[in-house]
Amino acid sequence: MSTDSDLIRAEPHKEIALFLQRDVELLIERWSRRAMQEQPHASRSHHAALLDHIADLLHALARSLAESDPADTSQHCLPATVHGETRWEIGWSLPEVVRDYQILRLVILDYLDEVIEISPASRAVMAIGLALDESIAASVTMYVSSREAHLRQLEEERAERERQIQEFLRQRAESLREVDRRKNEFMSTLGHEMRNPLAPLSHSVRLLELNNTQDPVLAEVRNIISRQVQQLERLADDLLDVSRVAQGKIELRKAPTDLTVVARQAVETSKPHLDARKHHFEIAFPDEPVWVEGDALRLVQVVVNLLNNSAKYTEPGGQVRLAVERDERSAIVRVVDNGIGIPQDLLPHVFELFTQGDRSGDHSQGGMGIGLALVRRLVELHGGTITVESAGLGKGSEFVVRLPLIPAQPIDDIPAVQDGHSLSAAEYAVAGQYRILVVDDNVDVARCLNMLLSRDGHNVRVAYDGPSALDAANAFRPEVVLLDIGLPRMSGYDVAQRLRRQSGMEEAFLVALTGYGQDDDRQRANEAGFDAHFVKPMDLNSLREVMTRLKSTKRDIRR
Repeated sequence: MSTDSDLIRAEPHKEIALFLQRDVELLIERWSRRAMQEQPHASRSHHAALLDHIADLLHALARSLAESDPADTSQHCLPATVHGETRWEIGWSLPEVVRDYQILRLVILDYLDEVIEISPASRAVMAIGLALDESIAASVTMYVSSREAHLRQLEEERAERERQIQEFLRQRAESLREVDRRKNEFMSTLGHEMRNPLAPLSHSVRLLELNNTQDPVLAEVRNIISRQVQQLERLADDLLDVSRVAQGKIELRKAPTDLTVVARQAVETSKPHLDARKHHFEIAFPDEPVWVEGDALRLVQVVVNLLNNSAKYTEPGGQVRLAVERDERSAIVRVVDNGIGIPQDLLPHVFELFTQGDRSGDHSQGGMGIGLALVRRLVELHGGTITVESAGLGKGSEFVVRLPLIPAQPIDDIPAVQDGHSLSAAEYAVAGQYRILVVDDNVDVARCLNMLLSRDGHNVRVAYDGPSALDAANAFRPEVVLLDIGLPRMSGYDVAQRLRRQSGMEEAFLVALTGYGQDDDRQRANEAGFDAHFVKPMDLNSLREVMTRLKSTKRDIRR
């Protein structure tokens, strides 16, 4: 007789089916008891619901055995799928599901052996086994499908959460970039706007100096104003520089530079500040040059900021020391003071933008927390490092700058550091006097420049906007035009281009005055036809130097 599984499944087994239909409750009771004995740790929290599914399964199994139907339409497969799905939902493991069917098989076979003494090798027993195998397959398939659907849902939910997180982070990063951009714009604008009132203040101080008053009170007041204006100018410079650094707009003009010369220049700049605080200032410079590849002006700025920082945060009459050293690989600048020191928790943040120490009581020294941040960035742009050490409050600080050392250089090949020194009376006499047109919508700036330049013997006219400047130039035919860029009605760039096309103004010397001193500002001024570019407040000595050089070149602006 054939034992082909399809033939066995196709045969009806009505007697067995009758017993199964009749004693479903008995079979379930035996199955439940035995299942609990063999799998005591399996989750049985919803056992009653599972018993209902087993009852459906047994009834469907009995009908399948009683009828002749193909395996793919077996009635018992449907409740088996429900059984598998339910077991997944309440947390059963897959081995527990399979073992339940195996227990059910044993319970059914033991029962049939009791009621009809059926042989284990009979075709009816084979049919029961095949049907239960189909039930297991259907139940396992639905269990796995439910699990995979659940995992897919979890993955989709995780992916959605990840997408939401990434979107939040993207928006947050964009917001931070926008805040940073606005901060940089604000600092740049603040630095620019500070220059507008600084220009007339600076020129007014110069006028007071020229009056040479004998009143000691007025002289002291003039000196106080002068020092504070210089402090504001440095603050405006730092604001603009830190904004340029943040935007990557600082370009270093590197050349072999003697760090000792840089340090001496910084001392000249910072000495008035140190003296005003009555500090005991010491320097220790080597006899031989200490060479680095750097932008001399920017390195002077680094040392000046460090000296000014020590002067500010050291009590009057304290000690400040500047040393230039070298080792095998590095050029070193040390600035040491016995000032108020730095708390240990603040040390890691000293070079961060806007970082400030304790502002309470005597420790309130002002400042905006940008100087040291600018110093670190300038040092890093030179390929160097800066560190700070302090034993704590009241125990002073030590700042150490290390820059890459380069081989010794021939002295004759090294450009000198430009120090912006004042012209002597003899040097200035060469410049002569010129017809000068001052164009600035800030009335105080224009009037101060008028007074200062007139005292030097120049013939000066003033205009406060672009159209007035063009009219004045046409009538006055100036040899030099000091032209503010930020004019109302038409910009200084537009005025310069119009002046260049105006008859008789082709060779006039055009000087741009602006609160912005970035390279692209200078480039734009050059393209507009300007001959020179000055950042407010304009240094009159620098203007005099320019006019002195004009006399010694082939291009003489005087006609």
